[in-house]
Amino acid sequence: MELSNAQIAELVKKVLANVGEQVSTPVVSGDEVPVGVSNRHIHLNKADLETLFGAGYELTPMKDLSQPGQYACKETLTLIGPAMRPIENVRVLGPLRGKSQVEISATDSYVLKVKPPVRESGNTAGSAPVTIVGPKGIVQLKEGCIIANRHIHMSPADGVAFGVKDGDTVTVDVAGKRRTRWYDVQVRVHPDFRLEMHIDTDDANAVGIGNGARVKVVKE
Repeated sequence: MELSNAQIAELVKKVLANVGEQVSTPVVSGDEVPVGVSNRHIHLNKADLETLFGAGYELTPMKDLSQPGQYACKETLTLIGPAMRPIENVRVLGPLRGKSQVEISATDSYVLKVKPPVRESGNTAGSAPVTIVGPKGIVQLKEGCIIANRHIHMSPADGVAFGVKDGDTVTVDVAGKRRTRWYDVQVRVHPDFRLEMHIDTDDANAVGIGNGARVKVVKE
């Protein structure tokens, strides 16, 4: 059956209306949350950026990340710890922060021979020292190297939908051949956040999932 122009126009109108509704509502499917896997990376403040790359240097955005306003940069750096075994080509993420921070996995810590605590991003007080090597200079962080805790980014609307608030912890089930359960997953709620759980490469490899996988928040 052929559709008339009027029928086609009506269908297009309905599709566009549905798209608008999807954009304006939280991306929630039951209790599921999409996953983003974070590889080792570096956040820099302005002073350390200029030490590593030269006075007046500015980051070069390369790719937008899942969280609005965050992006991967073309710049990469080398990490060195007491083992003197470097980890090269560690990506810098933007924008600049007030304090430099290095996020690695437990596996990386064995290579570097550092002992980073598991922390929320930004909580670097008393964390592990590490040396960052750039093309123009070296930064020796006395503290700032952490293993990021498992956490879920949510908008306020997502928080309402899941019945949680900023700072709460939840339990998360991972399905699949290597199914598991993660406890004490931190919830981070902010108007700029988009629904996504962040884990590191060790966690992802242990359960055999990658970017775009979905996990389930357990109602206990």
